[in-house]
Amino acid sequence: MNKNEIILAILVSAVITFSLRALPFVAFRDGRKMPEELVYLGKILPSAIMAVLIVYCLKSAVTDWRGTGVPELIAAEVTVISYKWKHNTLFSIVSGTVCNMLLLRLM
Repeated sequence: MNKNEIILAILVSAVITFSLRALPFVAFRDGRKMPEELVYLGKILPSAIMAVLIVYCLKSAVTDWRGTGVPELIAAEVTVISYKWKHNTLFSIVSGTVCNMLLLRLM
């Protein structure tokens, strides 16, 4: 790909992303009510997505205890504890990541 094709690909991606983000605001302007299915999905999907991400991140911890399993589980605990302590998402993500990286290097 040359430089112009890369710029075009980035612009097309940006337009599509912006359009998808703006679509709900356009579709439900002027006080229109959202369908009950969308309201339900808005309530249930964040928790479901987090559960899937947790399973995906810890899937190798079950099979590889000595390599990455223990550091991943400890880092996950650090993330949960730091979030319960500070109620700061960014702090808990950073602390869990740093813990995981340190444990992977030290173990």
